[in-house]
Amino acid sequence: MIIPEQLLPTDGRFGSGPAKLRPEALDYLALRGDLLGTSHRQAPVKQLVGSVQEGLSELYRLPEGYQVVLGNGGASLFWDLAVCSLIERRSAHAVFGEFTRKFATAASRAPFLADPLVTECPAGAVVLPEVGDADVVAWAHNETSTGAAAPVRRLGDALVVVDGTSSAGGMDVDIAETDVYYFAPQKNFSSDGGLWVALCSPAALSRAERIAASSRWIPETLSLDVAAQNSAKQQTLNTPAIATLLLLEDQIRWLLDLGGLAAVEARCKAMTDHVYAWAESRNWAAPFVADVTHRSPVVATIDLSPEIDGKSLIAALRENGIVDVDPYRALGRNQLRIGCYASVTLADVEALTACIDYAVARL
Repeated sequence: MIIPEQLLPTDGRFGSGPAKLRPEALDYLALRGDLLGTSHRQAPVKQLVGSVQEGLSELYRLPEGYQVVLGNGGASLFWDLAVCSLIERRSAHAVFGEFTRKFATAASRAPFLADPLVTECPAGAVVLPEVGDADVVAWAHNETSTGAAAPVRRLGDALVVVDGTSSAGGMDVDIAETDVYYFAPQKNFSSDGGLWVALCSPAALSRAERIAASSRWIPETLSLDVAAQNSAKQQTLNTPAIATLLLLEDQIRWLLDLGGLAAVEARCKAMTDHVYAWAESRNWAAPFVADVTHRSPVVATIDLSPEIDGKSLIAALRENGIVDVDPYRALGRNQLRIGCYASVTLADVEALTACIDYAVARL
């Protein structure tokens, strides 16, 4: 199938994993390429880390005492780090998709913790944790696997630990309602892998320091206290992905120029609103998240009717340069998942839906 060129988006990247990078960001990477292959203990890379920290502090309007902590790895590593460094005895988790489930599973496997309290609902809906006697409560701001967005607010006296991987940089949030808001930067921040970022409250940093001083064995790579100490020196424990830091620095500056988080969320929401309205106007498609108030402004998941062969549709789009609109594999649904992150444009999303219409009519 050949989709007419005039229908195609300018850029066909709509992935919900690694996301579209702006050409200007790649130009900036090339401009600062002299930092690649240099020591992260020296001033130029330390200044880069400091620039990222300052930019995130401004973007998130960080409350007094909060620290921008960076570490090697990604969000998956941070779940293990949180198990080792933040949960004292028991955690409580909201599970409403595959990524919220993974953190709960990590906590359940720790031999030094009590079994976590898990509050679960079907994929496509949203639930918050029941605190009980937990000292950490955890959920995702945006469940990347389903396109369901949850509120962020304090629950009880436990530390509030929120996964912001697909929401960070595209959804506004009051960081004071959290103790740890953590993310990997390869979605709205249009960066690359190899890094986690956590916006940490004084209470979270104190908890990590206390646990580190206890008899619990914690590998250095899974110690939030070690990461915080290094971040205070504008460095990471081991060599960071410098290209990731450069792309992140450029994207933060761009997001601030757009007007900050509220303006960027409005930009993303205009794109997902278009996708939801388009799906509702077709008799063979529908938004997966039924509750309008829980529909993600950055990841739109669309169910397809059984008569539409989703795999063939996705393959036809890929042959025409439109990539990564596959559903999350573990859901096993006949579905499209469309990343409408900050670097994507409304014009390209509109072109995408026109291309889907064209392909569906010819399958």
